[in-house]
Amino acid sequence: MDHMVFGAILAGGVGSRMHMADMPKQFLPLGDKPVIVHTLEKFLTCSRLEHIYIGVHGDWVGYMEDLIQRHVPAQSDKICVVCGGSDRNDTIFNIIHAIEDQHGQSDDHIIVTHDSVRPFVSIRMIEENIDAAMQYGAVDTVVPAVDTIVVSENGQVISEIPNRAQMYQGQTPQSFRINLLKQMYESLSADEKKVLTDACKICVVRNYPVHLVMGSVTNLKITTPGDYKIAQAMVGGHSCD
Repeated sequence: MDHMVFGAILAGGVGSRMHMADMPKQFLPLGDKPVIVHTLEKFLTCSRLEHIYIGVHGDWVGYMEDLIQRHVPAQSDKICVVCGGSDRNDTIFNIIHAIEDQHGQSDDHIIVTHDSVRPFVSIRMIEENIDAAMQYGAVDTVVPAVDTIVVSENGQVISEIPNRAQMYQGQTPQSFRINLLKQMYESLSADEKKVLTDACKICVVRNYPVHLVMGSVTNLKITTPGDYKIAQAMVGGHSCD
């Protein structure tokens, strides 16, 4: 096989904005199982993902492995847990190193990266990410901005109001040809690496076109206690496109 498709669930964070739990928000219960198990189950439903890597904070690796055995033991051989890094890109590259150690390098390997705290991602979004990454090399999942976006350079007065028709809100998955992402990341200076914490932004800064895939307002990111309440309501009676 000349290419393989890998899922990468990013769970390296420790949930500093939640202020309501002793555990990272991806491990909080949502309905009858933790947030991250919902996310993982969505990825497991997509048969085109041959292996799924989960990058978690080093202190939580054992806990994550236990969750896999408890909730999806039959598919555990498809899942690999690795230590996350100090930021999002570090976690992605820890996963890429693990992929290359286990499956070698290929110009055509695809990685579908996704926030562990977006449990309502749909199979359609994952499939369209895979197709677009194969065709274009880099892809971001977005939704059109519903609200007017206001730019303020000093946080006190409006500097600019861009045309809303051209504004989108970024979600995940973000998907890439692995070698392309590596090549662009390695071209960054140390200062750029610190600032460019979003993989798609690396492509944009390096003038590589990033293709858009439509997300959904239901593809919620659980970041605050308010988001968590909404997500609890959604698992009560939720259908995803």
